[in-house]
Amino acid sequence: MGKRIGMEVAIAAAEAVALCRIDMAAVYPITPQSHIAEHLSDIVHNGQIDAEFLTVESEHSAMSACVGASAAGARVYTATSSQGLILMHEILPIASAMRLPIVMGVCNRAVSGPLNIWNDHSDIMHVRECGWIQLFAENGQEVIDMTIQAFKMAEHPEVMLPALVNIDGFQLTHMIEPMEMPSQEEVDKFLPERKPFAYLHPDKPVSMGCFNMPDIFMETMKAKDMALRNSKKTIIKVWKDWAEIFGREYQPVETYKMKDAEVAIVTMGSMGETASVAVDEMRKAKMKVGLVKIKLWRPFPEEEFKAAVKGCKTIAIMDRAVSFGGVNGPVAAEIKSLFYHEQERPKIVDFIMGLGGRDVRVEDFISMAERAKKKKEDTFEFLGVRE
Repeated sequence: MGKRIGMEVAIAAAEAVALCRIDMAAVYPITPQSHIAEHLSDIVHNGQIDAEFLTVESEHSAMSACVGASAAGARVYTATSSQGLILMHEILPIASAMRLPIVMGVCNRAVSGPLNIWNDHSDIMHVRECGWIQLFAENGQEVIDMTIQAFKMAEHPEVMLPALVNIDGFQLTHMIEPMEMPSQEEVDKFLPERKPFAYLHPDKPVSMGCFNMPDIFMETMKAKDMALRNSKKTIIKVWKDWAEIFGREYQPVETYKMKDAEVAIVTMGSMGETASVAVDEMRKAKMKVGLVKIKLWRPFPEEEFKAAVKGCKTIAIMDRAVSFGGVNGPVAAEIKSLFYHEQERPKIVDFIMGLGGRDVRVEDFISMAERAKKKKEDTFEFLGVRE
């Protein structure tokens, strides 16, 4: 088995990327992602892996370089955060349309303005419709595992789509945690060499990303949507392969004490661990509360989520981003749509919380569950805002 280590999570993410034997990385530093860029550049500079680390002038250039390298058949990685992810936005749907299996780490951070460098999920919600596979890590071990898994998911011949791993800024990136780092032999056994379906080469010219007239554009978009939806079965298969080798199991939706729960708390990312402590406290108080953790954000795991909350009377959703002017936060809007046609559906209460790095404590989750249970109908509110 791999070696047990204590390491900063951002550094561990770079080490995991190196284990995947990438050919090229183009990463522009931005807080709180910079430690990934810095450590990965050291790994390449020191000759630990045979790869190119391309110095670029912006995140837009980083993603553009990754598109070119991936189109030429390379295994490619990048990482970013917040404003950097938004600057990349123009290129993200191009990468998925060209079916390029780029892997990216997104160290989630609030979007300006006003300027804020701390964690929430507003950055990733800006790019949720770009056609990328999107995973959410809960702790450092999941960051290592999902980074390696993402390459296998993205490069699978039945998928061929880019993938990103969400890593909560500071709350994960800068934490030192005990983790198990896989060995190079284990990763080589799990992750085969990349074999591109088609790639740019001067001896065999091909066209990629061509102009689409209106009479074919809709068909192209449907094909892209179906490719992302169909990737779920491969994602689940990759997780099964991982469990067989490493013994750690992953599911699109994971549950905690949901067997008889009347209230389900829903989280994504690192807050799942705090919420689980709150669930334990509420169970001691004889409250029938459970936890549902979404690990796969795109493609959204519809069937798995419905199965996880079956029998619940109330769903209390933690949204860490604002859909300005909308009727709910982005996660709640997604979940509400699942139950639109259901005659008997749970009450869905949305809580906007934890924005810009605001602390979310065990007692906040307890308050969230209690308030949700008392609500008469679907609603949303900002939890913890000072009057």
